[in-house]
Amino acid sequence: MSFDVRQVADSVLFEGYVLYPYRASAQKNRSRWQFGVLMPPGYAARDPSETPAARTECVFEHSGEPAVEVAARFLQVQRRRAIGEVPHRQVPEVWDEAVEQEVAVFARGPGLLGEGAVRQFAIPAGEEYEAMAGAYVARRRERLALSVSVQASPLPGPWQAARLTVSVANQTAPPPAAAEDGSPVFATRDEALAFALVAVHMIITVSGGAFVSMTDPPEWASQAVGDCVNAGVWPVLAGPPGSRDVVLASPIILPEHPELAAESPGELYDGTEIDEILTLRTLALTDAEKDEARATDPRAAALIDRVDAMDPRAMERLHGTIRALRPPAADTRVPWWDPEQDASVSPATDAITVAGQRVARGSLVTLRPGARRADAQDMFLAGRRAVVEAVLTDVDDASYLAVSLADDPAADLQAAHGRFLYFAPEEIEPCGGGDR
Repeated sequence: MSFDVRQVADSVLFEGYVLYPYRASAQKNRSRWQFGVLMPPGYAARDPSETPAARTECVFEHSGEPAVEVAARFLQVQRRRAIGEVPHRQVPEVWDEAVEQEVAVFARGPGLLGEGAVRQFAIPAGEEYEAMAGAYVARRRERLALSVSVQASPLPGPWQAARLTVSVANQTAPPPAAAEDGSPVFATRDEALAFALVAVHMIITVSGGAFVSMTDPPEWASQAVGDCVNAGVWPVLAGPPGSRDVVLASPIILPEHPELAAESPGELYDGTEIDEILTLRTLALTDAEKDEARATDPRAAALIDRVDAMDPRAMERLHGTIRALRPPAADTRVPWWDPEQDASVSPATDAITVAGQRVARGSLVTLRPGARRADAQDMFLAGRRAVVEAVLTDVDDASYLAVSLADDPAADLQAAHGRFLYFAPEEIEPCGGGDR
């Protein structure tokens, strides 16, 4: 297993980037970018199902001088257009690729536990052209503007702790020019996506402190954790189990300390699928379907080539892995419920002293049921003589006597079935005659 936080974050970054069967013609690939999308404010204001910002809150302990670093990561949409008669006719006319982007904010002292820190960022626009035998492919990225804010608020109480709030906001304004056909800019979601932040997530690192689990917080922090507000992302402890210096705030719900299986040979862009099943499905594509997938996206092309090149050994690793061959440790504890397994207890030979006399198996006693007994029928046994069949000890080391009535003609049958009457030592009176 790998506990590399950035490897896990990369998996989040490209979750759903292009889905099996990896062709632009597949219906599921015609509606792109479903996770962690922060739309430009102008579009989000018109569509209540969209949002321009994500916010995460979590709790951390500190030594008095904590410092926090936030790496906000996202994809910038790169719109690709085929212009002219490109040689590969399966290349889609329009396709959205993506470019990885990352910005960082560092805060400590008053910039963290005081007024907080807010930084503005601008991601520049760009355009490239790729020649293809008399035609070409154009790739264009729009300018993006965003802000990242970091602030910690001290929590009341004897614990030196604070609530950390991190927000990422898309502040991209629409370009001044309208669309080519004269319609308003951001008229559709597809138009707005070119100005969106996609798959937004945060890697948050604290020094001079330690984060508290948001899934299973300690009792002292449960109220503070319950008061935290998270919108669009959810923070989990990242890194190896037991570490508490890194949090990954993701638009996909993850377990604490998420990890990648070492057997996975590469990204399949669909974390809800099992690698083996998805690999076998991809291998089952026809040659024409694979060619179309390769023409759809460079990452899809690399995926198809990697799957085609997998050898039997790699496939076998995907089928299942034994993490440990050690046998389970033997339980050497003595079962408290099994007298035969505990030599310190022997009901047939153990004895107790009552009124100065030794009482053991075979002793003759007179029954004196105590007033504490709830069963009224026990009162009918007062003064009756009984034979001790066993001296028993419970898990609290209290002694009890199993007896059978001396004048009961069915006593032998009852004993054969293990059916006895039970009395505490103070509820019997030894008979002077000793054993029966």
